[in-house]
Amino acid sequence: MTESMKEMRLYDQVDRILNELRDQGIDDDAPLSVEDLTPYDQYHYHGTEAVDHAASMMGATPSSEVLEIGSGIGGPSRYLAHSAGSQVTALELQPDLNDLAASLTERCGLSGRVSHFCGNFLDQPFGGRTFDAIMSFLVFLHIPDRKRLFSLCHAALKPGASMVIEDFTKLKEPTPEEAEALRVKVQCSYVPDPQTYQSQLEEAGFEVVSFEDMSVSWTAFTSERLAAFRGRREHNLRVNGEDLTNGLEDFYATAAGLYGAGTIGGARIHARRA
Repeated sequence: MTESMKEMRLYDQVDRILNELRDQGIDDDAPLSVEDLTPYDQYHYHGTEAVDHAASMMGATPSSEVLEIGSGIGGPSRYLAHSAGSQVTALELQPDLNDLAASLTERCGLSGRVSHFCGNFLDQPFGGRTFDAIMSFLVFLHIPDRKRLFSLCHAALKPGASMVIEDFTKLKEPTPEEAEALRVKVQCSYVPDPQTYQSQLEEAGFEVVSFEDMSVSWTAFTSERLAAFRGRREHNLRVNGEDLTNGLEDFYATAAGLYGAGTIGGARIHARRA
């Protein structure tokens, strides 16, 4: 699975964040602030605004122990530790992303509040450890075995604890071409409709506190993201080269096309362990 994820160009050549920092005159070993990184390390939609929503739903405080599933290069975990003071365990499947995340966290002086682990959540890397909250942004779409996923999430939470998910939902059946784009370019072979998604959570023992339809917002976001990226093509080519620039543009165009066609939508989900 780790190798196939590299077919998703968002996860390819992830050290591009270092290219952007170098372009600003920031050396690879220089100290950083969370604010230095937030334009580049939030791979999900609406950046730190989405993390703020999750923090509010989770009731995150300095005493909270939060697990982020699919932490990428660490953006949401660092931001939550910085903004709410929470202790965050950041779990990432891909070694290169995890290594870069740990390095950036150390440079931000947040290693005492964010712990990085490389592994697959489905392999139960934390044994019987439980957390005060779980958050995950546009990651569960890569995991088709929702029964096992939600069962393990339930087991990883303390009684009454919250989980906040941002994820794809299916609005209509994809065409064969769209299904192939989802499978290869987005590494998403399964997308449930909103009703099925909620039922799967309830069957795993969760109370669905809220299930917010983000489809209109995310359709606009992905369209605007694509336009902004294309508008910075000269900068992108200079800083990151043609291969990465073209690959990211294709990925952003794929996402915008799927939302624009009304094939996929999205949800911000607050579920609580009953």
